[in-house]
Amino acid sequence: MKTRVLFFLTSLFFLTSCAELAKVLQTTGNVPLTEAEVVSGLREALGTGAVNAAGLLSKTDGYYGDELVKILLPDEARVIVENISRIPGGERLIEDVILRINRAAEDAAGEVAPIFLNSIKQMTIRDAFGILNGADNAATNYLRSTTFSELYALYKPKIQASTEKKIAGNISTKESWNTLTSKWNSVANSVAGKLAGLNPVNTDLDDFLTDKALSGMFLKVENEELKIRKEVSARVSPLLQKVFGSLDTKTAADK
Repeated sequence: MKTRVLFFLTSLFFLTSCAELAKVLQTTGNVPLTEAEVVSGLREALGTGAVNAAGLLSKTDGYYGDELVKILLPDEARVIVENISRIPGGERLIEDVILRINRAAEDAAGEVAPIFLNSIKQMTIRDAFGILNGADNAATNYLRSTTFSELYALYKPKIQASTEKKIAGNISTKESWNTLTSKWNSVANSVAGKLAGLNPVNTDLDDFLTDKALSGMFLKVENEELKIRKEVSARVSPLLQKVFGSLDTKTAADK
């Protein structure tokens, strides 16, 4: 009797698990997706999206020529910009600084593909199904969580080299920034500054610019992901068509 009860409970658990799995395994037509297909399809999708995004940003003007991802100086640098524009050639000088920062980011973008692809290889079955059935940026979020630190280590030295390069007057962007913030903070931290409600500026220029560069990268990855999810023409292989076509079928069934 105990054996029968145990068998019944085990069977019930198994059937329940199968039912839950059935909810996750999408179908295209009458052909169910296998776990291997979902994992392979998601790896291909991430690889395609990431490589495309990196390719776009690594081109000349990939960052600099795109207003959505162009890297600018922090808002706190407005004082520098406003004052240097009064100097003959000053505006051109600032634009040259911004250009060099963006060129550094474009240079770094050319090296990110291997980092993305290595992360994609580590994707588990659970990761794949979570991405497939997740939000429209689920794949991007996966890449962000698994590659951000490594990408940061790639980008920051290149950004740093750009900000430390001497420009007109034999002063680097970073030196100008540090001089500006140091003088500002001495005022903001004074009794008069505190009474006036002034706040010190503690922005690390290289960290700020690196964060901006990576935000631009993941914005492009997200755009590529959305194309594959929403546009049939972006599914460039039979596997992508099958895996993401299952989402089209599910959406239609939900309506």
